Amino acid sequence: MTESTEPRYVLIVEDEPIIRSTLAEFLTGEGYEVTQAGTVTDALQAARNRDFHVAICDVQLPDGDGVALLRKLQRINSSVFVLIITAYATVENAIEAFKAGAFDYLVKPVILDDVLNKLNRVFQFRQLFLENQALRRELSQPQNFEQIIGSSQPLKELLATITKIAATSSNVLLMGETGTGKELFARQIHSAGPRKQEKFLAMNCATRPVELLEGELFGAETGTAQVGLLRTAGEGTVYLDEIAELPMGTQTKLLRAIEYQESMPTGGTENYPVHCRIIASTSQDLQRLISEQKFQTDLFYRLDGMKIRIPPLRERLDDIPELVDHFIARHSRAMRKRVTAASSEAIRLLMAAQWKGNVRQLDNAIERAVIMCEGTSIEPGDLPPDLIGMGQPLPDTDDLRAALRHYEKLHITRVLRQWPDKREAAKRLRLGLSSLYRKIEELEIEV
Repeated sequence: MTESTEPRYVLIVEDEPIIRSTLAEFLTGEGYEVTQAGTVTDALQAARNRDFHVAICDVQLPDGDGVALLRKLQRINSSVFVLIITAYATVENAIEAFKAGAFDYLVKPVILDDVLNKLNRVFQFRQLFLENQALRRELSQPQNFEQIIGSSQPLKELLATITKIAATSSNVLLMGETGTGKELFARQIHSAGPRKQEKFLAMNCATRPVELLEGELFGAETGTAQVGLLRTAGEGTVYLDEIAELPMGTQTKLLRAIEYQESMPTGGTENYPVHCRIIASTSQDLQRLISEQKFQTDLFYRLDGMKIRIPPLRERLDDIPELVDHFIARHSRAMRKRVTAASSEAIRLLMAAQWKGNVRQLDNAIERAVIMCEGTSIEPGDLPPDLIGMGQPLPDTDDLRAALRHYEKLHITRVLRQWPDKREAAKRLRLGLSSLYRKIEELEIEV
């Protein structure tokens, strides 16, 4: 066996005590960590207690078939490699074993050197397999991963909270309006956490029929076999977007997976362990849904302990110029256009809009503006027509004092909308409280 600093766990499933003990003694001497089982029942129990790298299984067992056991072992641990022991090296036996997922097979009487050679091949292949999986996960992530853009105070406070929560392995509930970028923040929690090298798998709970949804989430053994996200994620993160859309029955199954850290695939008879972190998000009022008996109270409290509110764009308007620059660069690159900026008038109009669709709506608006722009700078006329009606009109004057009064009113109105407490708003504006009241009266600001 090649030298390794990590233990290599092998499960031997053989009902003949002499063969079982001889194999165990030999492999232990070669440095393997060996567990023995004489029946299917004992093997399954051992597999639930430890993740084995390789299982060596006899075809004929007192309480079952070795090929069927192979399938069950791989449902418990999808990364286990199986060597089948058979008394007859026929083509039919080999084909059946390989179809079931066996890596190779051994023929009785077992030759110890043959076992050792095949185990060495298994672990060499396993190393390549794991490296390939890691590479595929890396390639599946967007290469230009969209970072969280902005430097407003609400965003800074949000990121500080995320940093604290990300350091734990606790489940998280993200609450925010549609388009606020909840999945982006979920990815930030994952990438800043202790399991950032593990998988991040996302699913929208509102876009699938319940049968497909449960198969994708928990796995299925009927029809087209599915492993399920909870098992595939391993110790990574499963992100459930719009969790309020889950049917009540599915919520119960998810609650059990969180509480007992185990789940069962649809149509299955064996539980598998659940080790992943759950990050859920919703744009709905879960308390209201609980009162309407549309959401599980226990599931809510399982997630509510680590609740994060994602602020809408109208509460972080100071981030708009940075977001606009980011979106312009991205869409210009994709369209191979030389648009490099937005004019001051366009930026002011964008900051005055209501943004009911939040960051997603802003992204769409800039994409459209880049398409329409004929020069290098986006002008108000390049923006979506309906967006122009949503903003404050630009002052129809060249008088600087009138323009300043217009934008002063716009800025104070925005801050008051973001911070209704006038003391806090005055502090943010760096004004005295009495000065703020005077400005409200002078500029005829509606509070």
